[in-house]
Parts: sequence; structure tokens; C-alpha cells
Amino acid sequence: MFPVILEIGRIKIYSYGLMLALGFIVTGLIFRRELKRVGLPVDFADSIVIAALLGGIFGAKVYSVIEGIREYGLSSLRDFFSGAGLVWYGGLIGGTIAVIATIKLKRQPILPIIDLIGPLLILGYAFGRMGCFLSGDGDYGPPSDLPWAMAFPNGTVPTTEKVHPTPIYEIAMSLITFAYLWKIRKKSRGPGYMFGMFLILSGVERFIAEFWRLTEKVLFNVITVAQIIGVITIIIGIYLILRSRKLSPFVITQVVSEPDIKNKSKVINKKDKRVKRR
Repeated sequence: MFPVILEIGRIKIYSYGLMLALGFIVTGLIFRRELKRVGLPVDFADSIVIAALLGGIFGAKVYSVIEGIREYGLSSLRDFFSGAGLVWYGGLIGGTIAVIATIKLKRQPILPIIDLIGPLLILGYAFGRMGCFLSGDGDYGPPSDLPWAMAFPNGTVPTTEKVHPTPIYEIAMSLITFAYLWKIRKKSRGPGYMFGMFLILSGVERFIAEFWRLTEKVLFNVITVAQIIGVITIIIGIYLILRSRKLSPFVITQVVSEPDIKNKSKVINKKDKRVKRR
């Protein structure tokens, strides 16, 4: 496909990096609006986005290196400093840890905030998969003669044979998931529900998608590591949803300051005077 979108002299803009950046920018802007909607500090979004970016990339690289060592030995350690090898579940784990640590340091409520983040994660995932599709990085599926099968002769991992365009399948499933989560996000539920629902739906999405990917099978010659992790995320998601039913919906308590009380009393007194004059 198009691993390099634009090249100016020695400067190259890679399609995967561009989509990754767009994903963080778009979800970051939406996150700011969501914080404002629920009454939390909007400026807090910047700290969360930076934590998610750094923690996500670090976690994705660590996961990739661990997978590489299992398959190719210690020589895979040098891949940690390469531009390749960003694994979704590693990024999810690393990003989640970094974000939760940031929320705790800022003394903000953890579950209500990650509930806001849940729908945006699956939207960001769709951006990432578009990057995989444009770069042709090998996330495609087995050979296929279906009408929409595609070849990636110019991809990062090229193939001249027509294959399942698995990233397209994942983009479609991710956008459907995002649309559903976005629709239900304003309903009154206990903290943890939305993030739990995200974990369940994203786990189901990845479990299905893995059947159209050329990933090594590790269990019964059918199940991949990503599918096993997907099942784990589904279980965690179910736990969060069940737990949320025992919790009260998150509500921001607005504290009225002393000057505000005085101003309100002045307004009331003025109204009283006007009534007396009449």
C-alpha cells in the first residue's frame, strides 16, 4: 500500500505514524469535551494523553520484545529501539497503568475517568488499524479469492497474493463498537461500567479478528495468544460491570464559594426590594 505518505528530501512521513498521531489528537480533543461534560478539570486531559502515549508505546514495545524473544531469541532486544513492533495489548496494558498512576497522582476519581476513556480507546484502535492497512505491515489474513481480497505488493511486509484485508475488518468492528459505546455513555450507571463494556467488546472483536490473521496458534493449534488475552479482558470487563451495579452513579458535587453566596443574596435582596416597591 503506502508505507510512506509523504517524502520531502530526507524527511519521510510514514502512514502508520501519521494515523497513530491522528488517533491521539482526535481522541484527546474528544476526551477534553467529555471531561467538561461531566464537570471534571479539562486541563487534566493533557496529562492523561501524554501518559497514555508514553505508557502505551512503552508497553507495546515491551510486549513486542517478549514475543520476539520467544520466537527469535535475545537478538529481538534491539527491536525495542526500532520503529516497528507496536503490539495492541502491550500498549493497552502499559497505557492503562500509566493513566491510572496519573489519575492517582492528580487525586482524581479513577473509575469515572477511565469510563470516559473506554469508548475513545476503541476509536483510537480503529485509527491504528488504518495505519496497519495503509502501511501493509503484515496484519493481513490468509489467501482469499473473495471479491474484496487485496494484495500488498508495496507494503512493509509485501505480498503479491490476494489476502483477507483483516485491518479493514477490524476497523469496521471497532467503529461499530465505538458507535454503541458512544450512544450509551450518558446513561446513569455505576463507575466502571463503560470501561468494563469496552473490555468485553474489544476482547470479542480481537477474538474474532484473529481467525483472519496469520498469527501463531499456541493452544490446540487454533487459539492465539491475542485470543487468550482477549478472553481475559472479557472476564475483567464482566467483573467491572457486575461491580458497577453495586456503586452509585458518579456525580460532581458543586461547592458554592463564599463570594458566590454573597452575590446570590444581593440578587435576592434586590428582587425583594422591587417586589415591595410594586
